[in-house]
Amino acid sequence: MARHPKTIITCAVTGAIHTPTMSDALPYTYEQITEQAIAAAEAGASILHLHARDPETGAPSINPDDFAPFLARIKQATDAVVNISTGGSLTASIQDRIAPAKQFKPEMCSMNMGSLNFSFHGLAARYKEWKFDWEKAYIEGSEGNIFRNTFKDIKEAAETLAPDQIKFEHEIYDVGHLYNLKAMADAGHFKAPIFLQFVMGIMGGIGADVENLVFMKRTADKLFGADYRWSVLAAGAVQIPMAVTASQMGGHVRVGLEDSLFISRGELAESNAAQVSKVRRIIEDLGNTVATPDDARELLGLKGGDKVNF
Repeated sequence: MARHPKTIITCAVTGAIHTPTMSDALPYTYEQITEQAIAAAEAGASILHLHARDPETGAPSINPDDFAPFLARIKQATDAVVNISTGGSLTASIQDRIAPAKQFKPEMCSMNMGSLNFSFHGLAARYKEWKFDWEKAYIEGSEGNIFRNTFKDIKEAAETLAPDQIKFEHEIYDVGHLYNLKAMADAGHFKAPIFLQFVMGIMGGIGADVENLVFMKRTADKLFGADYRWSVLAAGAVQIPMAVTASQMGGHVRVGLEDSLFISRGELAESNAAQVSKVRRIIEDLGNTVATPDDARELLGLKGGDKVNF
């Protein structure tokens, strides 16, 4: 009998889109991020995708000083792969965005593969009162922002981080980003196996539906052959359905409060671990095996948790 596929679950713990007003479960203090990351790993996440926050206001932070308090504690408590974001801001320079990864040298970090009109301004109309003064203007301001990821930016990030054997989670918001990645890989900036994260349902990017996923997967097959692995991140209400679909197509999955605050339609998730537990239960019931951290390291060709700087 054929072996059941091993499915990597990534958990994106806090992100830089949602704000504290939107959910009491969204972690933003060092302690909250630590506790939720560890609980997500215990629930079955083999990769933890991590952003930082200002612990006083909950605002997104790309300051390495806001990563340090939780990185070592997470590493001490779990064997999960740590993946540090190089997004985190729609307005900061690429050098500022990659500073945490440059300092801590994780096994993985994200790599956005193209510029886009990344906007979530529509969320502002859903709330009348705010926990913190910065939240409303931050959300509304995304309407006028371009998330810049030029070829020069991507090259600069790759040349800075690749010497530390950091594997990139290539975030693919649209089909053209696959061609951007192909050009950069052909130029020698990225090595197989390439790890694609199809980002679906973000305003400014490709919509989250099965037809689009099939097209993205077919295009990746054409461009990269057998030299890649892939996963799906779907925003909002379609998070779990698209993750399950990806798992049945041979891909991997990403959940977490960065991507959706809900556990089911209209019901806020109590934690990141709740989302991990739900998607794990479904994909195991459908016959897949959830990958361990060491499985993920083997599948993605990672350097190992003993080679990080935290």
